[in-house]
Amino acid sequence: MLLEYILSFGVLLALGLVAFFVVKWWNLRCVGVTPVHLFTFIAILFTSGLDVGLIMFPLTEFGGYAEDPAYAFANPLAIEFGFWGFLIWAFYFLTAFYFCVIEPRVQFFEIPVVKLINNVVIIGTCAFTASLFLIYLPGYLPEVGDGESVVTTFYIIVFVVILAAAYSSTDLKYVRILSVGSTFLFLALILGMWAAAGMGLAGLVETSSNIGAYFANIHKFVLPLTDYHAFYLFWWFAWSIMIGQFTSRFVGGLTTWQLLAALLIFPSIPLAIWFSVLYYYHLNGISTAGITNIAMVIVGVTFVINSLDSLIRLYTDNLNMTVERFGKTAYVAGNVGLLFVLTLLFQSQWLQIQWIGAVVVGLYLACVVYILIAKRKEVMSIDSMPEGRDLDFHKVETVH
Repeated sequence: MLLEYILSFGVLLALGLVAFFVVKWWNLRCVGVTPVHLFTFIAILFTSGLDVGLIMFPLTEFGGYAEDPAYAFANPLAIEFGFWGFLIWAFYFLTAFYFCVIEPRVQFFEIPVVKLINNVVIIGTCAFTASLFLIYLPGYLPEVGDGESVVTTFYIIVFVVILAAAYSSTDLKYVRILSVGSTFLFLALILGMWAAAGMGLAGLVETSSNIGAYFANIHKFVLPLTDYHAFYLFWWFAWSIMIGQFTSRFVGGLTTWQLLAALLIFPSIPLAIWFSVLYYYHLNGISTAGITNIAMVIVGVTFVINSLDSLIRLYTDNLNMTVERFGKTAYVAGNVGLLFVLTLLFQSQWLQIQWIGAVVVGLYLACVVYILIAKRKEVMSIDSMPEGRDLDFHKVETVH
């Protein structure tokens, strides 16, 4: 019950801050420290801000949504979209704007205890992402093992994925390659599954029209509907601060309202199409066994590597655990060892993502209180970007 109150308070606080930011700084042009063009920014946001659950969860969830009376106000496709799309991306707007515009003046996350908590959150959420991949692998590769148990092969796959992510985090150039590459792989997966299902445009349009029930009932998705919805919301909170920290550096000159619109709309379009294709498979009992499952695992692997790459780079920068300081071998080995052990702890249910989400709500509140007490004048007087922010799209090419 306490966690539910914390979550409800956190959601209302976050959405209230979103409204305040947009009203207060409607036309402020936002420029990150290494700005990129809009397509690259959305690709980085989409692939860093989502993980393997996007690929592996929906087909297992539609049936449960259809049977649970708590979701009777809308169809399963609308429920799935509500858990992943549109309004929920306001969390990422809130944190991306904060770290791009406000944090440089406030330095709240440079306070030692806050920095420590923040990086514990990032490391824990990295491990949770890898544990989800490990838990869901058996169902998508039934040819390996019995289709349910996590066998040695799956541990090896996850270990190699973490290793690849740790290595790719050694140079920022891999972020663009992974993000854009993951985006195109995801679009190719959607197109391939759409073609294989024989939906046609008419089938896609008819199925996707079910999403309208989400927008008709959008207010019902603000506070937790069920414990499972609460799990999703805590999950979004756990991701929100770190994704905001990471993606804020790539904002490329959008005004505040444009940034909000971009985050709400652009990621929601491929999500809507993806869920519609999967819902068609669910409704028509189309099997994904064989090549389709393998393709989904491949895309899931790229999403996991991309997400972990972004987060490893973030917490190692924050903690000065850099390649320059320790060397590439020690850097990679240390991150792989830490994340693999924590992955096993999440997989065994010793750690819970809800705890991390609750900690993030606490960080939200502490930041607001700190600003009101110590930095109110500085924040309220903001009318431009911090010094040294130039809209130079070539900066990212010089950063490693």
